[in-house]
Amino acid sequence: MVDSDNDVVMDGQEDYPATTGVPPTSNGFTKTEPNGHDQTGTVKEEKDEKLSDEKDPFVYPARLKRRGLLPTGCCYDDRMKLHANADFGPNPHHPEDPSRIEHIMRIFKREGLVFTGNDEDLKKVIRTDPRRYMWRIPARHATKEEICLVHHAEHFRWVEDLSQKPTSELRRLSTVMDQGRDSLYVGSMTFEAALISAGGAIETCKSVVVGNVKNAFAVIRPPGHHAEFDAPMGFCLFNNVPIAAKICQTEYPEICRKVLILDWDVHHGNGIQNMFYDDPNILYISLHVYMNGSFYPGKPDNPMTPDGSIENCGAGAGLGKNVNIGWHDQGMGDGEYMAAFQKIVMPIAHEFDPDLVIISAGFDAADGDELGACFVSPACYAHMTHMLMSLANGKVAVCLEGGYNLEAISKSALAVARTLMGEPPPKMDIPKINKEAARVLAKVQAYQAPYWECMRPGIVDVQEMQSQGGQRLHDVVRSAQRFNLSEKFGMFPLYIQRDVLFKSFENQVLVTRNASEARKLLVVIHDPPELHAQPDPLDNSLQPHDSWLTDSIPQYIQWAINRKIGVFDINIPQYITHPEDTESFAPKVDERTQQAQIQELMCYIWDNYLQLYDNVDDIFLMGVGNAYLGVKLLLINRDVKSRISGVVNFVNGNLRPVKSDVDTDLSSWYKDHSRVYVSADHACWADADLSRKVMKRRFGSVIRSNVSGLGRMMNEHFKDVQDWMVDRMVPEEEKLGDEMVEDA
Repeated sequence: MVDSDNDVVMDGQEDYPATTGVPPTSNGFTKTEPNGHDQTGTVKEEKDEKLSDEKDPFVYPARLKRRGLLPTGCCYDDRMKLHANADFGPNPHHPEDPSRIEHIMRIFKREGLVFTGNDEDLKKVIRTDPRRYMWRIPARHATKEEICLVHHAEHFRWVEDLSQKPTSELRRLSTVMDQGRDSLYVGSMTFEAALISAGGAIETCKSVVVGNVKNAFAVIRPPGHHAEFDAPMGFCLFNNVPIAAKICQTEYPEICRKVLILDWDVHHGNGIQNMFYDDPNILYISLHVYMNGSFYPGKPDNPMTPDGSIENCGAGAGLGKNVNIGWHDQGMGDGEYMAAFQKIVMPIAHEFDPDLVIISAGFDAADGDELGACFVSPACYAHMTHMLMSLANGKVAVCLEGGYNLEAISKSALAVARTLMGEPPPKMDIPKINKEAARVLAKVQAYQAPYWECMRPGIVDVQEMQSQGGQRLHDVVRSAQRFNLSEKFGMFPLYIQRDVLFKSFENQVLVTRNASEARKLLVVIHDPPELHAQPDPLDNSLQPHDSWLTDSIPQYIQWAINRKIGVFDINIPQYITHPEDTESFAPKVDERTQQAQIQELMCYIWDNYLQLYDNVDDIFLMGVGNAYLGVKLLLINRDVKSRISGVVNFVNGNLRPVKSDVDTDLSSWYKDHSRVYVSADHACWADADLSRKVMKRRFGSVIRSNVSGLGRMMNEHFKDVQDWMVDRMVPEEEKLGDEMVEDA
């Protein structure tokens, strides 16, 4: 009962030829109905169970199986290590190394998940606490017929022929294929190992489906999820998980009709996706780094073949059964993966309601894996596993895929195995999610909304809205602002001559009618009004009567008009509407694009209007929110110091330094001529070093507000701003004296 690794095979099976196909029954279980009972009476059943247990003490107790008290299975076979590079150098040149599975089994033994004692101790364990250890599922060779359920026969023959090729030819093939998208090496025992890897996946999934084990972990290699139906690829020969899924659906159609394949390998499982792209009964969900198609496996040679982009949702009857969560970059960690599970994976999985869950468990997104360069912790893998165990009555089969840092893959696999065996996931602190990753998840939700009810709340069908004459709310709001400011203050749109600016900022610049004759000007550069809404608690819908706009700018305009101050109101949109936009989630304009647009706009207004008003004595700039970037850009790109009497900014986002390599006095001038109100909850106040840094002159005269939020700050400091501006204005008698001198 002791295998070559000196751990006990808890299966009670006699050896059987590996090439004969399916073993009698794994772990010595008798085949039962799906609910764990045969069709005889309970009394006879109990007697038979007792006799069976007494006859073979190495068989899992039938009394526990009948009660649904099943162990966690584990499939492993040393022969899978035979797949090795034909270049028999002293150091492995390839990350997909045989030691990967060896290290996983070693940590399973060391941590007490796999029994390693003698036969007498094993009998006692089986009699008293058989679920204490993982129950071994024997691996076997997959048959050609099984493999060809998802692969072309020519592909099978290509892999089979490797065992007949001379070493020189294998080395040549490895040299040619171990580069580019193929990324593969081969050896004389590759076919043998690939058959056992596929057979191990089959037996693992079957054992879970028929109820021989409650769940299972297949420690197998070579991996499979990149292998296409007609070609090997990306360390993969046969696509293990699709083969196993098809076998389970074929042999157990009544109890295994719908299968969820969850792939958390850092690389997209192109092979699995393409095999089931139009299959309505296989839901494939992949979390992977996409990087706009530049991360492996990249974009396929055939442009008609879908890649791992989030908009690829399946085809035909399989529409919606393909969910790609393709991260924008490497560096994702626990926050992003937990958010993906909570927002996308689990809602869709519960709605799909699978009969079996198969995890394509690559651990190359684990913290420490150099290829993946992500930071998923073992605790996070445990939590993701635990969530998936809530599906399919707990029928979860984990099949190893990638993962190339031996320590990271071992610790991550251990966390998953412990969770499968019933240990609660460890407590973990979930970091904040990356902002761009949050946008990725929002886009995934939007793409999947047409196919899943759970994805629809909060998602708008933009094309449908456009067909009904709908407009984006920020355009409607600005039109309403224009109307109100026109009605109340007589303001009108300022003509912007340049076509690009006119299209982007139509109705965004409003001025009072006295702007060209006024002796004083207030130029306000601000974000759009803040939108607040209370969703309906039942259906999450938004109603106009539960939605509010807050805008504190009008009170400053009213004060200016009362003092005969001309006003320029410049609204900086966070998104530029284009007729061709159809995405329901439209992110803000990126910083670089917005900066270029604001700079061009502010310089245009200065060159064509403000600097031409020779009669103006005082010009005050006011920046509100992120739009106060316009103040900085104007000060840096135009010599305006002699015309500007003061600058007031209200900041709840990035604090922007005003510094010029050309004008060395600009920072000092800015310090003396500004008041920069910073929100009370701004991050700079949480760090003593940052608090000291923002007091430097290039940030202006920074004042910590005692309130948070732009609207509250503008209301709180309204009187202070008035008084400060008035104090800085040129006195009327001084102006009158200057005019008399000019007349003389």
